[in-house]
Amino acid sequence: MKGEVLDGRALLMADDDTVATALEDLEAGDRLADADPPLTVSEEIPFGHKVALTDIEAGERVRKYGEVVGEASESIARGEWVHTHNCESLRGRGDRAAVEREGGESA
Repeated sequence: MKGEVLDGRALLMADDDTVATALEDLEAGDRLADADPPLTVSEEIPFGHKVALTDIEAGERVRKYGEVVGEASESIARGEWVHTHNCESLRGRGDRAAVEREGGESA
């Protein structure tokens, strides 16, 4: 299997990823000692969802699977749940891709 399993509970696919995928429900206070550096989960994170491995500033790109999968819509602290409430998907966003190609800003 590609990637690295952190404490048997989260999957990190690439070294430069800013999030890992929960392999089971994670609870606030759970510790991922295999993360570098180790981290404490700060809130409930459902199975299959993302946990922030780094602090991610608003507007910063979110990386998963070695790819950009979204952009933080607000600042996200290390250990927090990353989902639609704080991350906007960039996949399938032809409107944003066109604006970026033209060197402009999206609305």
